[in-house]
Amino acid sequence: MTAKSATAAARATVYGYPRQGQHRELKKAIEGYWKGRVDADTLRTTATGLRRTNWLQLAGAGLHEVPTGDFSYYDHVLDTSVMVGAIPARHRAAVEADALDGYFAMARGTQDVAPLEMTKWFDTNYHYLVPELGPDTVFAADSTKQVCELREALALGLTARPVLVGPVTYLLLAKPAPGVAADFDPLTLLDRLLPVYAEVVADLRAAGAEWVQLDEPALVQDRTPAELNAATRAYRDLGRLPDRPKLLVATYFDRLGDALPVLAKAPVDGLALDFTGAAATNLDALAAVGGLPGRRLIAGVVDGRNIWVNDLTESLTTLGTLLGLADRVDVAASCSLLHVPLDATAERDIEPQVARWLAFARQKTAEIAVLAKGLAGGTDTIAAELAANRADLASRATSPITRDPAVRARAAAVTDADARRSQPYTERAAAQRARLRLPLLPTTTIGSFPQTSDLRTARADLRAGRIDSAGYEERIRAEIGEVISFQEKTGLDVLVHGEPERNDMVQYFAEQLTGYLATQHGWVQSYGTRYVRPPVLAGDISRPEPMTVRWTTYAQSLTPKPVKGMLTGPVTMLAWSFVRDDQQLGDTARQVALALRDEVDDLESAGTSVIQVDEPALRETLPLRAADRPAYLAWATEAFRLSTGGVRADTQIHTHMCYAEFGDIVRAIDDLDADVISLEAARSHMQVARELAGHGYPREAGPGVYDIHSPRVPSTGEAAALLRKGLEAIPADRLWVNPDCGLKTRAWPETRASLENLVTAARTVRTELSAS
Repeated sequence: MTAKSATAAARATVYGYPRQGQHRELKKAIEGYWKGRVDADTLRTTATGLRRTNWLQLAGAGLHEVPTGDFSYYDHVLDTSVMVGAIPARHRAAVEADALDGYFAMARGTQDVAPLEMTKWFDTNYHYLVPELGPDTVFAADSTKQVCELREALALGLTARPVLVGPVTYLLLAKPAPGVAADFDPLTLLDRLLPVYAEVVADLRAAGAEWVQLDEPALVQDRTPAELNAATRAYRDLGRLPDRPKLLVATYFDRLGDALPVLAKAPVDGLALDFTGAAATNLDALAAVGGLPGRRLIAGVVDGRNIWVNDLTESLTTLGTLLGLADRVDVAASCSLLHVPLDATAERDIEPQVARWLAFARQKTAEIAVLAKGLAGGTDTIAAELAANRADLASRATSPITRDPAVRARAAAVTDADARRSQPYTERAAAQRARLRLPLLPTTTIGSFPQTSDLRTARADLRAGRIDSAGYEERIRAEIGEVISFQEKTGLDVLVHGEPERNDMVQYFAEQLTGYLATQHGWVQSYGTRYVRPPVLAGDISRPEPMTVRWTTYAQSLTPKPVKGMLTGPVTMLAWSFVRDDQQLGDTARQVALALRDEVDDLESAGTSVIQVDEPALRETLPLRAADRPAYLAWATEAFRLSTGGVRADTQIHTHMCYAEFGDIVRAIDDLDADVISLEAARSHMQVARELAGHGYPREAGPGVYDIHSPRVPSTGEAAALLRKGLEAIPADRLWVNPDCGLKTRAWPETRASLENLVTAARTVRTELSAS
């Protein structure tokens, strides 16, 4: 095909779209179903309406092909487990009794049955449910969801492309089921899984699918020859299926590397590749393998993970270069738009100059459509759009909002000594034990307590002017008093104030730092029905005044027990924001770290003896390629130490991490030089405790014994059993007892019962230790 005819074939598409609806209708319907206020038919009707709205919006924006199958009640990897029949034995009865209730039981657990493990989706803040597989796993195709959603889109007269998690990525994301040997490799099940995928693909073809997309983002990571061979076999077998739809293999989040020749040679009909950020090198790599002659290429040239307007001229240059490398070049975002908010035009409170720099999902689809039009018809057809885009980019590049000379001068003056505690850990530990006088196996929580409807109403009333600041603060003081009283009565050793004044662990701080902007409707799914509003980091960062000292010192005045000061660390402040892309991340992290250092110093000066700086995103932001990790970990750990390095020896520094594969960063955890770290461990059965022990981690640790992402209440015996398992790896004088994560999303009844059981479990095991 000539360049001219290839250009004429250019189309616009996306791989996925936000699920929640303009007003988070899906969240409200699902949570209503869980509470019995919404029946199953109403929930399904809401979901059907949201899918229809999304598809029609995409088509109306100028997209030629819409995705189906990306919509989910909870998680698309869990949907894939259902599709291939990989239901854990403990959930089969529930699924057979009621498919919907069984689905939610796998996601959330019940009082009697634990849920699937949950962890981060590659280097994003989205969480997926980890498949549990073993040598006895029997797969069985269930294409009901995928076929029904395809038919819904086709009935609207749309061109639709089903999107599935690919078989290789599905197996690489899986873990051995409970009771299965830890060295079991789920990838050995590939030959058993491929016929199930073949059946699903055939069902989609019969339902009217011309194309089926198979997502293989795991192939952008470093892969062994055996794993690459598995990908070769998978797409050889699927590509040779008779009477199949056209197959499109999609990768995203990074460069494809050694897997690109594998996919380029596979008998599939097209590839979808990321060409943004580090993945821009896919262009040269694609040329090096001879391109995709006779096949389709979907070029992800619009960043699907950040919210800044695209440089349309630069993207057109990339697209023009790609034209000679494939039979047909189409335009897309770099990945699913699941990772960005829905619509920037809903933001009424952002300064107009800044608003023009933003592109949420709807704006990105418009950019994609413009690029496809320009690629097909030439730049003259989009001259006005290009001129407006250049003006928007220039506005941001020259705005004084983005640069503060004083902040930059302070960051430039930082020395290595600023990012180091002045005393070694052994001296600090002795000073802290003398000051805190905690028992063996000290108990604590991670920070937040339930955010009740009363608290949310109080914040809404303050914003609406129905109460004044004095009335609001009175309500917060009362809540802190109740939280402190409960912790004292329960017997926890190190207390927290419960964070009733905080809307979100990142947004709360962002609203008090210069350089950040808060959105009102910028919701993004984190997991299930949990949505967050990442703030926008647009300029240089500083802290005008103390942010947490007042409420921490008030809580401390109510109890003789130590109350932790609670802060969000610099890496997490970046990872859970939409961060600026006009300077190096390490430079931005240093600015945030210095702002937090001021807060840490003020907390210590106010008498706070324990300060926790949470870094749950440290593993999440780890680059997908090993070669890129040392540079990242160097600035990430330095930023944490910079924020905490100025305190005295007897001030105990904690950090917290959750829902990630910690084995990859154990050395970095050590390099943080925190005195105590608390980590998620309940769903993974204390795996992290073993990983810390294997590394020889020398400081104190609290692997969680209470899974807070499930409504079930762990019994005293269950918590004690996990604690004993933790003691197999971590000595008793360095082991803490705590939940996996904060309690913000839980209700008070289950929180009370769970923490009472946690404290009782700690006392039980203390007694056992003293008797041994």
